[in-house]
Amino acid sequence: MILSNVEIQRALDSGWLVIDPEPAPRQPDGNGEECPYQTTAVDLRLGDEIACFEQRPVSVDLAAGKFAKLVEAISERYTFPQDNPFTLKPNVFVLGQTFERIALPLPSEGSDEPCLSARIEGRSSYSRCGLLVHFTAPTIHAGYDGTIALEIINFGPHSIQLHKHSYICQLIVEQVAGRPFRNDSQFHGQMTSAGIT
Repeated sequence: MILSNVEIQRALDSGWLVIDPEPAPRQPDGNGEECPYQTTAVDLRLGDEIACFEQRPVSVDLAAGKFAKLVEAISERYTFPQDNPFTLKPNVFVLGQTFERIALPLPSEGSDEPCLSARIEGRSSYSRCGLLVHFTAPTIHAGYDGTIALEIINFGPHSIQLHKHSYICQLIVEQVAGRPFRNDSQFHGQMTSAGIT
């Protein structure tokens, strides 16, 4: 079951979902400020850094795992200067991260609190420009806590300007049936540049 914006805000108030800092305003204010709460999602912002892959031949062995360490070894970090965008050229792939930390706490044993998971998706207005954001593995598992790494690629014919703290993706929150046992991924707790641990 996908949560509505009203239920997302209820989950935030109850501590079943944590978004830090919390998106605001909670309602359209009539003053032109963008309300990040869509009917069935909440928009999240791009963080302060991007990992740009070096243009050198590398063979990625999917059986080796530990991808966070591999990405760190073959990429350079770009930190946004004040008010200056990052130019993403056509057919270039980078890693970003959400500005917000997301937590989906597992309910305690015997609790009747709901268990939540989420999905990250790009924004349709950006995809029409050829920008794909988080185009694979959108699941944010129950129990996760950290920023969310964003796979970003420009499939359009023109360069795209990425701005820090601009709304880049949307979080869709879902209720989980039952209470899962804990099994953290290698990315649990990531808070560093572009999701690189």
